Amino acid sequence: MDRAKPEAADGSKTAGSDFLHLDVGEAPTGGRADWLAGRLRAAIADGRVPVGSRLPASRVLAADLGVSRGVVTEAYQRLTEDGHVVGRGRGGTVVVATPAAVVLRPAAPPAVDVFADRTDTDVLDALRTAPAGIDLRPGVPDLAAFPRAAWLRAERAVLHRLTPAEFGYGDPTGVPALRLAVATRLARSRGIRVDPAEVVIVAGVSQALGLLAQVLHADGVHTVAVEDPGSLGVRQHLRNWRLDTPPVPVDAHGLRVDDLDAGGAPAVLVTPAHQFPTGVVLDGDRRRQLIGWARRGGLVVEDDYDAEHRYDRPPVPALRAMLPEQVCYTGSISKLLAPALRIGWVLVPRRHHAALVAAKRMADLGNAALPQLVLAELIDSGALDRHLRLLRRRHVRRRDAMIDAVRAHLPGAVVHGAAAGLHLLVTLPDAVSDVDLAAAALRRGVKVQPLSWHGQRPQPPGLVLGYAANTPGVIDRGLAAVGAALREVQSAGPA
Repeated sequence: MDRAKPEAADGSKTAGSDFLHLDVGEAPTGGRADWLAGRLRAAIADGRVPVGSRLPASRVLAADLGVSRGVVTEAYQRLTEDGHVVGRGRGGTVVVATPAAVVLRPAAPPAVDVFADRTDTDVLDALRTAPAGIDLRPGVPDLAAFPRAAWLRAERAVLHRLTPAEFGYGDPTGVPALRLAVATRLARSRGIRVDPAEVVIVAGVSQALGLLAQVLHADGVHTVAVEDPGSLGVRQHLRNWRLDTPPVPVDAHGLRVDDLDAGGAPAVLVTPAHQFPTGVVLDGDRRRQLIGWARRGGLVVEDDYDAEHRYDRPPVPALRAMLPEQVCYTGSISKLLAPALRIGWVLVPRRHHAALVAAKRMADLGNAALPQLVLAELIDSGALDRHLRLLRRRHVRRRDAMIDAVRAHLPGAVVHGAAAGLHLLVTLPDAVSDVDLAAAALRRGVKVQPLSWHGQRPQPPGLVLGYAANTPGVIDRGLAAVGAALREVQSAGPA
């Protein structure tokens, strides 16, 4: 039998595969791994390679295509990092997720004018639901990277040992297994020593803030100062529970504690590990000032926002680790796994614990137990830490791609907060309206948030841009559209 590879009519060697009719001749010189990853990603997206199916063994596909095995393993690795496939040893490389189709096109006019009134309490939801091809909003994690296979394994393990009684109503503070896992993880990664009995499991940081607001309001605290600029969504939550939110300026060193002291607020909410939206880390001197302020009677609410997503700087300890009786601490799994899980935790000084538990009981009788148990299994097995390591590598590439895209498409813009987190703050050189710019970008099919939304006092024009949820190519296309929107706004001049 003639086993020679087929030849083209001109006598040159050709190689191809029955799998997807892949033809390596289509690949650009030096870009075979990119080409193959793109072809596989498209086939997964359109259903030719459905979720649950196996890709060919790398050695087999490499032989079919007439390329080195390294080309195929590199392509498979990129799909793995994107969360589309997982390697299962002898079980092969299995498709576990479908890529979201990204089509950059002008968005249809939204049902409401998203950018008409930044004080509108629905403005964040209006932007979230507005149709667009590319979403560069901050706070959106890489949803395609959700570890489905690890979650399923943990879920099977939990269901295998779950007793019938555990399907009933549980402790409103959370299942003991998760409270223990969270306490252990906080001690290891954030320096917080806490008894698991002090941990209260909540439906994300948003519920934690709502419960804390109720507790503080009942205790006579009606004002919680907030960082400026600081999260619009956080202000909305606090104001919904009848708390005033006076602004305290943030500079290159973090919260201006002297301004906080002068303002007279009894409590303050801070994001010291990675300030939103500037990305500033509260430095050592400001930490000492803030701890001194708290020791004089102030209460700190610490949102440990993005603490685990750090790349170019060492970790910083949580404030709660230094002053547990004057710090309410909250965190969640939303930016590490997915917001859809609605799992977070809150720690409060002992004097507030009973009131917090009562508020949680009256809110919902406690979070769903099964997801809590699965998350505890992920933490205890080390799967969550492995997932975090994968995310850090991917985030660095996407962050760098966004920085390059900003330089290419927004000349003169300044990038802030690149050492950690899932977003960048970009301030603009010209006196343009960042709201007008965001509106023009949305008309081009790209969602971004204007910096001015997050400031109670005047801010320089800027955009808050999330990079975690998009591939480098999508990021570049999105920033190209933002650059075109900027030129449009600049040419229009003042309204």
